[in-house]
Amino acid sequence: MSHYQLEQWKAYVNDDLDEKVREVYEEHLYSCDQCLDLYFQVVAEQEEFLPVLSNEADFTNTIMARIEESNKSEKLHPNVKKVPFHQRAIFHYTLAAAMTILLMITGVFQSITSYVGTIQNPVAIEEKNSVTKGIVDKTFAWMDTFDTMNKEAGK
Repeated sequence: MSHYQLEQWKAYVNDDLDEKVREVYEEHLYSCDQCLDLYFQVVAEQEEFLPVLSNEADFTNTIMARIEESNKSEKLHPNVKKVPFHQRAIFHYTLAAAMTILLMITGVFQSITSYVGTIQNPVAIEEKNSVTKGIVDKTFAWMDTFDTMNKEAGK
């Protein structure tokens, strides 16, 4: 892992870096304790040049009021596009229920069940030998021929 030097952290604290570079530095601070110590050292050195809050309580209240105002304005004028009714889940569930009721009333399901009954008739089912069963049968037949050969040779 590469570490940043003290001068680089001074540039970061003084806001002399591009936004993309600042993001890289911030990500690095999450994973590097050594650089975090350097950063705190630079902040401590630059503390007298950084702006000082005269009344911290008023600052906090002002920020909270702005957040509350932005939440109210979002509720009044949301930027989120509304999903059309035909793309909502309730529309699809309602449509499925209506189609099910329609098919039940017209008797489509009853005709399908009677059709399935004729397909599953045991007379219409043909028994097909599987490839595995054929191989096993041929193997046993081959082994039987060896047995008969051995019996004839042993006589």
